[in-house]
Amino acid sequence: MNLTEKTVEKHTLYKGFIINLRVDDALLPDGRPCKREMVEHPGGAAVLCVEEGKVLLVRQFRYAYGEELLEIPAGKLDKGEDPAHAAARELEEETGRVAERVEKLFTLYPTPGYTNEKLHVFLAHGVHMGHVHPDDDEFVSVVRIPLADVSAMIADGRIRDAKTIAAVQRYLLDKAEGER
Repeated sequence: MNLTEKTVEKHTLYKGFIINLRVDDALLPDGRPCKREMVEHPGGAAVLCVEEGKVLLVRQFRYAYGEELLEIPAGKLDKGEDPAHAAARELEEETGRVAERVEKLFTLYPTPGYTNEKLHVFLAHGVHMGHVHPDDDEFVSVVRIPLADVSAMIADGRIRDAKTIAAVQRYLLDKAEGER
């Protein structure tokens, strides 16, 4: 069975700094017309950094939720930017840590029902201190939390950020399998 939907026409309603909003005319697999709301996003990169058994997280206020969240460092990709470069850049900007290298863990589709955003998640290796230099509109505090505590915070709902949960769970899975 073919499940592909076909785009008939794209209608851009809004072009913003980070996202664009479209409402497309499309055809369902059986040929019936439908509308598809679409948030276009350039994609992002995130990086898990584990130092001496502690996970490096940033605490920041997230306007959309009206609360502070604990997250791994992350940010949007600049046009044409390599995701590995973006992950390393975000790590340094937000935490002051410089990674000798970053290893790709996976690509996450945060909300496939209405956005094309792809979030590339990395693991930092060979980390040393550099200089913190967040974006002008970015206010974060850096925290280091033991891996076991982070796992407990995910389990009890204190950490709710999807990329952070996925990165930590992947790290724990790989660690259990002896890869890290």
